[in-house]
Amino acid sequence: MERVNVLVRQEISQIMFADLNDPRLSGVVSVTRVDTAPDLRSAKVYISVLGDAEAKRRNMEALTSAGGFIHRVLKRNLSSLKHIPFLSFQLDESIEKGAEMIEMIDRIVSDLPPETDSDEGTDTAGD
Repeated sequence: MERVNVLVRQEISQIMFADLNDPRLSGVVSVTRVDTAPDLRSAKVYISVLGDAEAKRRNMEALTSAGGFIHRVLKRNLSSLKHIPFLSFQLDESIEKGAEMIEMIDRIVSDLPPETDSDEGTDTAGD
């Protein structure tokens, strides 16, 4: 199933950038992963959008309305698959959440006192 997910993800990415001319698609938009149902009838397509809430809304709206077109192109390009899944687009905010976690860790680390080169507090086995 993973092979199908990767294939569908790559094709959708290609379609988004080569075949869709919707002005609502703007900024950095990427397909982060695809989860296809075992029967290949449906797939959740996770989309990452860099931008504010309005940019995310516009991009998701554009992809949702282009779903039928994307499905038809997939059907043409992936004719070797028995079924082409119907697509539902989901906003994937994991990259954004990861960046927030890194920022939080950086703040915590910057608040720590600097390390010293002294040997205090080290275990001196063999004394």
